[in-house]
Amino acid sequence: MTKIALVTGANKGIGFETAKQLAQQNIKVLLGARNETEGKKAEGILRDLSLDVTYIKLDISDSTDIENVKNYIEGEHGALDILINNAAVFLDGEWFGNNTETVTLKTLRDTFDINYFGTVELTQALLPAIRKSDAGRIVNVSSVSGSFGVHLDETHWLYALKPYAYSASKTALNQFTVFLANALSDSKIKVNAVNPGWVQTSIGSDQAPLTPAEGAKSGVEMALIDENGPTGTFSQSGEILPW
Repeated sequence: MTKIALVTGANKGIGFETAKQLAQQNIKVLLGARNETEGKKAEGILRDLSLDVTYIKLDISDSTDIENVKNYIEGEHGALDILINNAAVFLDGEWFGNNTETVTLKTLRDTFDINYFGTVELTQALLPAIRKSDAGRIVNVSSVSGSFGVHLDETHWLYALKPYAYSASKTALNQFTVFLANALSDSKIKVNAVNPGWVQTSIGSDQAPLTPAEGAKSGVEMALIDENGPTGTFSQSGEILPW
């Protein structure tokens, strides 16, 4: 039976490559994107490669969109096998330095609306469908910027980069990963966070060493783990990262 996956923020960058790589594994992929024009363009590109993808309008900060997606999945497919929470924003302005003293509450709220609150709301809404899967997988695309361990390590290359809103939202996402994995420990559902690395995207910039295709690999690998795979972890390319 064909597996069903939903990837958020899938119209470009890591999300687009994640959708592509999952579809290449003969998985039916719902390509979530808030911009209809960009979403349908991405859908067309992947369909031209004979991949089974369907665009679905999804702004994860919009409760109506989340409800519509929930109803669509339950009505059309019954169950959801894979949820990749990839959609995210970076609104701090600069990666370098420490803006904790100056970041505005609007920036914090707008960042958390997408990177945390929207992700939590969507996941909670889709849990009934994921529970109907034989082996549900939830992958939260996080960032090493959300790691306490990294930000306490003066020898780490990221130590000098402390964009507060983005980093704090990813720290919260990491805790959601741990707590949700614990809550679902008596089920077949596995919940993990991944760091894609420094990737050439609108967030990572064109100076990054990794391509979006390379950045997508960690999330795709975690989405495809078997019953012996981990849950409640934070990793990149199989390497466990500090929380």
